[in-house]
Amino acid sequence: MLQPRIPANPLPTGHVTPLVQPTADTEAEVDKHDHTPAPAPVAPARTAIQLTPGSAIALAAGGGAVVLVVGAVLVSMLLAVAITGVSIAVVAVVLRLLVRDMQKGR
Repeated sequence: MLQPRIPANPLPTGHVTPLVQPTADTEAEVDKHDHTPAPAPVAPARTAIQLTPGSAIALAAGGGAVVLVVGAVLVSMLLAVAITGVSIAVVAVVLRLLVRDMQKGR
């Protein structure tokens, strides 16, 4: 009936092993196959995760703690960048003053 047309075993040498063709292709032989559908998988009776009110509160508290920790880390990184920027600006002003004093010949 429906036969694939793709070679089964292409070899690196270029020789192709053909598919095995059935010897008898009659309707009687096709009707011998069992055409009943496979049984559908049974859905589990309960969900995998059961949330009780206590576990929901614990989950919310844990999520809040994670948000606070991540926020603290991000704020501290922003503060470190700001302090570094101010320090570089102060150093640039001091160097500019030193260079200006050297050019005046003091």
